[in-house]
Amino acid sequence: MTRRSLKKKKVVATEYQTVRRIDNSRLVRNVEPVKLRNLYRTMALGGLIAAFLTLYIYQHFRCIDLSFQLEAVKAQQADAAGRNAALNLEIAGLSDPRRIDAIARTRLGLTEIQPAQVQEYATPSGAPNGAEVASVRYTRASRP
Repeated sequence: MTRRSLKKKKVVATEYQTVRRIDNSRLVRNVEPVKLRNLYRTMALGGLIAAFLTLYIYQHFRCIDLSFQLEAVKAQQADAAGRNAALNLEIAGLSDPRRIDAIARTRLGLTEIQPAQVQEYATPSGAPNGAEVASVRYTRASRP
């Protein structure tokens, strides 16, 4: 045979596929009870450890969160105490009798009461003992 004739001849491999139905329903995996019991114990121990770790982590982060909240409340308390002190000083300054007297004289034009402005009245008949009658007369300085 020549070289050309070898090239033209090709070998074809034929594949055959057969289908076999295998029934595995009767197969049962044999697990030793000791190994299964050890597996359950290990899983229970792992779950218990995981639960304790989760609880510890929750408490730790909750403690950190509460410490931040406590610092915020302390800052608010210090701010409120500062405001309270400032307001107490303002109240003390505003209720000073000398300041009130100066405002009454300068802005409102009030003067001290004169003895002629006060009149005493006798108690009317039928009034209980100790009852007093007061009369007010408004006087204002003449304004241009």
